[in-house]
Amino acid sequence: MTETLEVPESDQGLRAGVLGLFDSVIMGIAGVAPGYSIAASTAILFGAVLLGGAAALLYCGIAMFGIVFAFSYLGRVESNAGASYSWVRRALHPVLGYLSGWALIVSALIFMVAATFPAGSVILGLFSNGAANNKVEVTLVGAVFFLLMVGAVAAGVTITVTVQIVMSCIELLLLLLFAVLAIFHGNHVHTFSWHWFSPSIFHGQKGFVAGALVAAFYYWGWDVTANLNEETKNAKKTPGLGAMIGIVIVFLLFEVFTIATNMVLTSHQIINNPADVLSVLGQQVWHGAGGKFIVLAVILSTVATLETTLIQVTRTMFAMGRDHTLPKALGTVHPVRKTPLVATAVVTVISLLLFVGSQSIGSIGTIMTDAINAIGLQICIYYSLAGLAVVVLYRRQLLKSPSNFVFMGLWPFVGAVFMAYLFVEAIPQLNAETLWVGLGAMALGLIPMFYYWAHKNPYFKMAPKEDRHAVLLEFEQNL
Repeated sequence: MTETLEVPESDQGLRAGVLGLFDSVIMGIAGVAPGYSIAASTAILFGAVLLGGAAALLYCGIAMFGIVFAFSYLGRVESNAGASYSWVRRALHPVLGYLSGWALIVSALIFMVAATFPAGSVILGLFSNGAANNKVEVTLVGAVFFLLMVGAVAAGVTITVTVQIVMSCIELLLLLLFAVLAIFHGNHVHTFSWHWFSPSIFHGQKGFVAGALVAAFYYWGWDVTANLNEETKNAKKTPGLGAMIGIVIVFLLFEVFTIATNMVLTSHQIINNPADVLSVLGQQVWHGAGGKFIVLAVILSTVATLETTLIQVTRTMFAMGRDHTLPKALGTVHPVRKTPLVATAVVTVISLLLFVGSQSIGSIGTIMTDAINAIGLQICIYYSLAGLAVVVLYRRQLLKSPSNFVFMGLWPFVGAVFMAYLFVEAIPQLNAETLWVGLGAMALGLIPMFYYWAHKNPYFKMAPKEDRHAVLLEFEQNL
């Protein structure tokens, strides 16, 4: 809106124009992390909707595509590492933009805990089934794993993406192999049924909301392509296209593996392995050493999603530090690597403290359920705001063609309403611990927000009406 908030062209910026379309697609897939998401969330989704997981992923996926379109169009005029943090400010209000950025930060920090448990569990599970469910040992191994990922992200985005390409290609090949083995496995517990996709399988609104909230967590992470837009070639279009291709691929994988799980595993096998469902599935369809190959897919996927989540949170912190809506030091980059140096260090320290604190919560299954549901609430906040923002920004364009109406207006709006609906309806269903983590973490963001707002930070100043109209014209010209 104002020149004071334009992305600066200086030696203190991120490394520009080093990522292409293929890189964006890989980062979108890696951000969602299909192997990790299936391993970590299947038991929780089954606990919420039993055999209705495929339906929950389908209906949430339809809404999620609307948010992907929203991010694609929002990025066409402004390349900003903060993504929705900046875009929502322009379209709706600075406070809502700030809360979008804060929602991503706290969800990513909570996710560091949720990601380390499956990582530690699957690694220890290679040696001992008992160790795979020992909370202390799983946390220690996961923490070491996390620190290795911090080092990889700090090394620079080009190195990170190169590693991601290798890991994600191997992960996808392994997942496809085991998907085929599971679908054509002779000894099925349940026969495939189209009823698994029916809305009636939820047995009411409560079941639908519980399943959709977990499904939102499954899909979360594709928007890392938007946080990398300052470092991407053709930054106004490539990140959005990369996200779209990536989300199509993971949507298909999620549906196939959810169906396969329903067909191959018993409810006892699913519920008793909350962080290691894929390992059990692997042994069921390929008993012995061969079945352990799927563990490699989970490990690679967890590496990938830890790296992409670190990229998302550090780039968002960098953008907020650059705008001085969080401490200015967060906007510091490494002089050679061009990575957010201070933001990376801060995220590392906070995450390690959260690992230690998680020891007092309860079992691995309890920690995973509370973390995933809390993140689901925070995802709903910034995705719904982004979906609404694109409708407001492009309101003059919506009736100029059927495609504009559908992809800029109707579909993003449906996605925004869906996410807002999930947020409102999920709150009465969640336990106190989840609400404290999910909403309490959001409330903490009000402290720095009011501090910087009271100090007359330009970010919180609404532009005059004439400037807002100029911004709309700029958006229209970049369609």
